Amino acid sequence: MLVPMNFEGVHPFHMVSMDVERNNFCAVLSEVQNEFLGFRGVQWFDSKKGQNKKLGHAWDMKYQLWTGRKSYGPMNQNLKSSVHPGSGRVGDLHKVTVILNQKSYHSILQLHAIPSGLHLVGQGFILQQDDDPKHNFQLISELCLKKRTRRNMDLTTADMKARLLVGLLAVSPLLTVVSAQQTCKLKAKFNLNGFKNKDNKDIILGGMFPVHNRLASSNDSTSSMPTSSDCEGFNFRAFRWAQTMRFVIDEINTRKDLLPNITLGYVIYDSCFTISKSVEGTLTYLTGQDEAVPNYRCGSGAPLAALVGAGGSALSIATARILGLYYFPQVSYCSSCSVLSDTFQFPSFLRTIPNDNYQSKAMAQLVVNFGWTWVGTIAADDDYGKYGIKLFKEEVEKAGVCISFSETLPKLYSQSTIQRIVDTIKKSTANIIVVFSSDVDFSPLMEELVNHNITNKTWIASEAWVTSALIAREEYYPILRGTIGFAIKRAVISGLFEFLNKIDPYGTNDPLMREFWQRAYNCTLDDQYMLLRMETPIYSSNITESRIHTLNAIGQRVCTGKETPESINNTYYDVSQLRITYSVYKAVYTVAYALHYMSICKEGKGPFVGNTCANISNFEPWQLMYYLKNLKFTALDNEAVFFNANGDVDAYYDILNWQINKDGKIRYVKIGYYNGTAPTGQEMSISNSSIMWNTNNFTQPPRSVCSESCLPGTRKGIRQGEPVCCFDCIPCADGEITNETDARECIQCGTDYWSNTKKDACVPKEIEFLAYDEALGITLIAVSVFGACVALAVVIIYIIYRNTPLVKANDIVLTFFIQFSLIITFLSSIAFVGQPQPWSCMTRHVSLALGFAICLSCIMGKTIVLMFSARAAKSKTPEKVNSEPIKPIHQKIIALVGSLIQVCGCTIWLILYPPYPVKNTASQNIKIILECSEGSIVFICCIFGYDVLLALLGFVFAFIARKLPDNFNEGKFVTFGMLVFFIVWSSFVPAYLSTRGKFMVAVHIFAILASSFGLLACIFVPKCYIIILKPERNTDELVKSQPKLIDKSAPGTSTSLSSEINSTTVSTVSMTD
Repeated sequence: MLVPMNFEGVHPFHMVSMDVERNNFCAVLSEVQNEFLGFRGVQWFDSKKGQNKKLGHAWDMKYQLWTGRKSYGPMNQNLKSSVHPGSGRVGDLHKVTVILNQKSYHSILQLHAIPSGLHLVGQGFILQQDDDPKHNFQLISELCLKKRTRRNMDLTTADMKARLLVGLLAVSPLLTVVSAQQTCKLKAKFNLNGFKNKDNKDIILGGMFPVHNRLASSNDSTSSMPTSSDCEGFNFRAFRWAQTMRFVIDEINTRKDLLPNITLGYVIYDSCFTISKSVEGTLTYLTGQDEAVPNYRCGSGAPLAALVGAGGSALSIATARILGLYYFPQVSYCSSCSVLSDTFQFPSFLRTIPNDNYQSKAMAQLVVNFGWTWVGTIAADDDYGKYGIKLFKEEVEKAGVCISFSETLPKLYSQSTIQRIVDTIKKSTANIIVVFSSDVDFSPLMEELVNHNITNKTWIASEAWVTSALIAREEYYPILRGTIGFAIKRAVISGLFEFLNKIDPYGTNDPLMREFWQRAYNCTLDDQYMLLRMETPIYSSNITESRIHTLNAIGQRVCTGKETPESINNTYYDVSQLRITYSVYKAVYTVAYALHYMSICKEGKGPFVGNTCANISNFEPWQLMYYLKNLKFTALDNEAVFFNANGDVDAYYDILNWQINKDGKIRYVKIGYYNGTAPTGQEMSISNSSIMWNTNNFTQPPRSVCSESCLPGTRKGIRQGEPVCCFDCIPCADGEITNETDARECIQCGTDYWSNTKKDACVPKEIEFLAYDEALGITLIAVSVFGACVALAVVIIYIIYRNTPLVKANDIVLTFFIQFSLIITFLSSIAFVGQPQPWSCMTRHVSLALGFAICLSCIMGKTIVLMFSARAAKSKTPEKVNSEPIKPIHQKIIALVGSLIQVCGCTIWLILYPPYPVKNTASQNIKIILECSEGSIVFICCIFGYDVLLALLGFVFAFIARKLPDNFNEGKFVTFGMLVFFIVWSSFVPAYLSTRGKFMVAVHIFAILASSFGLLACIFVPKCYIIILKPERNTDELVKSQPKLIDKSAPGTSTSLSSEINSTTVSTVSMTD
């Protein structure tokens, strides 16, 4: 018979009496001897008499363990070795030198019997003391009883070696090995610990709690039959949950208003926080007996109601798939994974803890609420962590939050993986880390973070570890200070603390109770004091790497059994944060109320086919599921408990903040809540002033961004190959703005607007034109008026001195027209000043074109006469000299025709394409230049090109007449005037094109004034000089002087030349000069 140690919670050295006669026991054992390889007493020696004695039946043995002593006294020092004549293998021969009392007996077991047994057959064996019924090990007793009831079963010849049965009697030890094989063979027997209370009970509830954190390391050798692993890492918090279920069932059994006349029992197993143990417990619970037989209910006791558990999402998923096959109810107290809401996969699953969908959304809303856009995530490598963090990522990414890193905590401890996660956290710039994990999976990482002293992060906790004492340790506080987490509802459960404190370690045989006491108080129960080495994993071939995965040694101090909770700080006795515990409370009451409503069903009014009711003493699982799904009851604090179509309850979370008391201990401060049933946008409420942050001043929330926010005036520039939260802030271009933080694109300002210096607002562009009230405009207007006044003064001088020879000698009409045109050109520049208007645009260009056309036409009329006079003067024939090719009327006609041509052109221009004011926004980005559009480039080029043509003709005619006698040198002055005109306008073109805005207008005005002043000065100033300052020269003699009397300072005129030609008084000498 192959069974592991600690089977069914019974210690291998604990002897159980059996109420059968000695002969009956031997008879039973004889009946099944075919299943044994051998059964025979082991020899002991009486050295004093020198003879061997033997006890027991004369059956062949295969394995023997020799341990001899003298009856009822010390063994003789001359114990001699002997080889037993049997055919079996022999163990160690041990010499006993002391009185064999309980203490020395246990010492022999620990130091000699166990190593010898291991040497013979390997690990895993049970001890049978002898064939006395009072000394039977419980397993042997059960074996005998079962063999009685199975006499009709065909047994085959034993061919399978069993584990060692070592018998150690006070007088003579007995070693037995059992092996059996049936036609219907049990493949394995599970090693489960827990609580059972099902005798004389009407209905049995199942429970599953992770009282231990993991499986103990086991021998993975394939040279021997595998065994179900033991568990290690005692979880005081989960042990409190299991005790709470027992407390609630006891409370329900005492109530008269709930399930009267019905007594509930329970079978509670330790899931060891592993899927394998959860499955073992589920199969065993469904079978109804210690040996699990899938798809069979072998027990004949009370009906099974529901399973409360199994203590974790991954565990519940595994068990729910099995229970769902039979539609067997399962009510979970801490399995919150969203996938469990799938009623197609898990039709019989319900839970009293909210769905993680709400928690993930709450975490995402918390992150967005504080403006954290760069967060790291850590999840357990199970369904709880993976599904929870997956939904969290989806929610935050919708809000523009980026994930700096995403790590997974290993289920099996790995130093390299933990170190890699720590390195990732250290390198990351994210200051917020969201952890979706159980406390058991998270604790190894915390241990490593303490070693690296990483204290600058703020942690967001899921409900699985936010109030866990395993994480809320004093040495972890520098790292976890300021943690914010979500916790399910809490409640005060009356009477629970007293129940938790009722444990009597010496009054119970339950190994979990005894282990709890030893672990909690760091002591050893006296009947196990000599078995301390059993706590060392001596059967393990895999030594773990960290103290996280090594059991703490039990203290050497012997437990008194009177230790008090006040002497230790243990989470088992901490009833201040009963959250998961309260969820267990509701889960048990959920099943109880469903059973209650089933029990009070009245025939003919039932919910099933034909209005029938279920039999409370023999109901089907699906019948109980009906009542569970339609259940509604009131729990503590008037909380209404009911399930929706997916088997979920309403989501409500307390938001907790880890703060420190004055005594340096961690306390959980409620800073808000999340209500999943509240209207959209009102689910979360947080009091920011109540939060203690993990920052220097404790009141300022941490910042967690990959890149600082782009201020108004800049836009995000995405970095290639990096998350969208990592960006560069690029200033907006001129004329573009952003008026919000973290803008993705800059906004183009309107046509009449421009960006300000900070690029965060569009401001009206500066309007620019040459205004009347600015210095430049005033100066130009003054110069223009001055020029017009000078021209008018010349006119007045000519009028005043109109009877003088010099004035008479000039064509007074042409002279006045020239002066009038110059006045027009001077005054036309004033139209260039001020904000352009339609009238001013037409006036400025037309007046300028007409002014120059009239002036240049008159000058051309005068220079034609000079040109012909010069040609006549050079002629030798008197006919040519005396001829009159151009008469004064012809001059006027030429001037009139030249002016009329320009008038016609300007008229057509104004009619077809009149100049008009425009806003020039292209020349300067930050300014709107108000200027005049010419209307038609072709027309304005033709108009002013015509003026240039007149100027060229006047210049050519004057240049030909430049060498007339000195008293006829008006041609020289005209030539100089025209040169000044060309120089000014030649310089104007590049200057005009290189300037913008009002300075372009100023250049235009300057060219008008310069050319006008040039003509005025070169043509009229010399004559005015003679008229005013040299009146003695203003005589007919000078104007009509003989050649020898020529005064070179008196200029010749076109009129005088015409008179001289007519009177033939021109001196040939003068002509040849």
